[in-house]
Amino acid sequence: MRPLIEFCVNNLTPEVVRVKEELEQDPDIDVVEYSCLGNCSECYVRPYALVDGDFIAADSGPKLLEAIREAIDEQEDMWEELDRLLDD
Repeated sequence: MRPLIEFCVNNLTPEVVRVKEELEQDPDIDVVEYSCLGNCSECYVRPYALVDGDFIAADSGPKLLEAIREAIDEQEDMWEELDRLLDD
């Protein structure tokens, strides 16, 4: 299952644009930009994105990228575990 990463256009600082562009280079990740994700109270405070609908925020662009990659890894681990359970 390909992760979906969603960005709010109002939160696209130069740091967040770099994160978005790096993620777009990965063919196994879907990246979408919306005019608003409805997190206005967070939007002006710090960088954030939604990873398959889960809110992920960090203090900087590089930390956001790291947090997004960790969230993707956790989801992949969860799916692999589910597959193992279903195969038993």
